[in-house]
Amino acid sequence: MADLKYYDIIKKPVVTEKSMNVMAEKKYTFLVHPDATKTQVKEAVEKMFEGTKVKSVNTMNQDGKKKRRGMVVGKTAKTKKAIVSLTEDSKDIEIFQGL
Repeated sequence: MADLKYYDIIKKPVVTEKSMNVMAEKKYTFLVHPDATKTQVKEAVEKMFEGTKVKSVNTMNQDGKKKRRGMVVGKTAKTKKAIVSLTEDSKDIEIFQGL
């Protein structure tokens, strides 16, 4: 496993209707590196977004989908999603404010 830095762990935020609804409960969804652990995700969020305190992290592994092009069958890359819950006294994450 490669040595992951905190800026390599979080790839991008997940913007869906369901993830926007749980933002009222201070839960934010990110696409993360597949080899990242929950503690690494927690440290990355606290370092990247100042003033945030993470209460818990839930992760989901998603296998790649099968895709066909003619008779050739392949798979897309597997991904990992993390739902980060912040504490009550924590600041909100600014990246989601304009959405």
